[in-house]
Amino acid sequence: MSAITVVGVGADGWPGLSAVAREALAAAEVVLGGARQLALLPEQPAGSAGTTGTAEAAGTAGAVGVTAERVPWPSPLRPSVPGLLERFAGRRLVVLASGDPMFHGIGRTLLECGVPAESLRVLPHPSSVSLACARLGWPVEETEVVTLVGRPVESLHAALYPGRRLLVLSADASTPARVARVLVERGFGPSRVRVLEQLGGAAEAVREGVAAGWSLPPGDPLNVLAVDCVRDPAVAAEAPRQQLVPGLRDELFESDGQLTKRHVRAATLAALAPAPGELLWDVGGGSGSIGIEWLRAHRSCRAASVERDPVRAERIVRNAAALGVPRLRVVTGAAPGALAGLAAELGRPDAVFVGGGLTVPGVLEACWSALGPGGRLVANTVTLESEALLTQWYRRHGGELVKLAVAHAVPVGGFTGWRQAMPVTQWSVVKGEVSGAGASGADEVVGGAK
Repeated sequence: MSAITVVGVGADGWPGLSAVAREALAAAEVVLGGARQLALLPEQPAGSAGTTGTAEAAGTAGAVGVTAERVPWPSPLRPSVPGLLERFAGRRLVVLASGDPMFHGIGRTLLECGVPAESLRVLPHPSSVSLACARLGWPVEETEVVTLVGRPVESLHAALYPGRRLLVLSADASTPARVARVLVERGFGPSRVRVLEQLGGAAEAVREGVAAGWSLPPGDPLNVLAVDCVRDPAVAAEAPRQQLVPGLRDELFESDGQLTKRHVRAATLAALAPAPGELLWDVGGGSGSIGIEWLRAHRSCRAASVERDPVRAERIVRNAAALGVPRLRVVTGAAPGALAGLAAELGRPDAVFVGGGLTVPGVLEACWSALGPGGRLVANTVTLESEALLTQWYRRHGGELVKLAVAHAVPVGGFTGWRQAMPVTQWSVVKGEVSGAGASGADEVVGGAK
């Protein structure tokens, strides 16, 4: 594949580009970019000869124009990328990006569309995050960044904590008002919100207000939001706390009773052991709590929740949005049939949780088969029939078989006593790692003298 140069451009346009970036654009035969980015490039100066320019000429702002064919990205962008790259193969191609192409930008899209990294020459511009932090005096490494470009506004939910500083990458001029509404709805109405427009450009401006009672009209579509998160004291006294570690309070989930309760859920997530970038299949999703908490473990985690009941599947979607992980993939269908296309669509799972349907023929077999070496499988049950099945799999494959029992203190007349919840049998195993009864031969020595 011919080399592709990716040039980051800021709101300051051509004058803000380095000499190397100008030279690449002056030498290009085709430039791909958004309409706004393409409009920032100068035309070929009147009376100038040649079409490529030189490094020396390109180093002087305004001395060289861009004579390349300008091609705006169609919408939707991603499906069109392979065809456009094939169409312009063999020609000197430059792709324009906003700011840093590798920060939520077209550079990543090109890689995900199959362009080898060695075929990309990336010339970055300071990102909007770097520029915003420079204006605000915020350390970049301590600032949470949430992008709403092509993402649901509910993505913001998981980042809202008192005292946090957030930078929100806006989709357009309507984003500030949408973010203000979310802040109010989530109990962060007193939060200060600053709208930083046209960062680095001649029209750079800052507007600000408080989320509660937001009244600023829509401004420039090229903007970044800076949010100082302040919790409304009245709401804070009533709302359940959302923490980072697994075990969110049960009342945070909409449920019809099919919910892995918080203490068992925390133990289950510990057994599943999520790590950045990993994929979970949550089979028998119920209220979606396991898949949701898996995704909250790290922004790069992925999860699919498989639920046969359409009403519950819709409930999982609502829960995922409310808890800040609308990226949860919800599959409506019964396992094992509903699992057939998941591997082809999402890839082989790193972990599988089976929370329901254990005794359905083929469910455990399909989940086990989908896992690669080192993959984790965790299954929970409260019934004797499913417990007997898990015991058989434990003897065959090893792992760890535990009984989880939780009791809650409740009033008993004028006193207090314990109310025992149904005990949960949990089997967890790493594929290819032999341990437990399957390794020791405990099924043959049960009852033997020691």
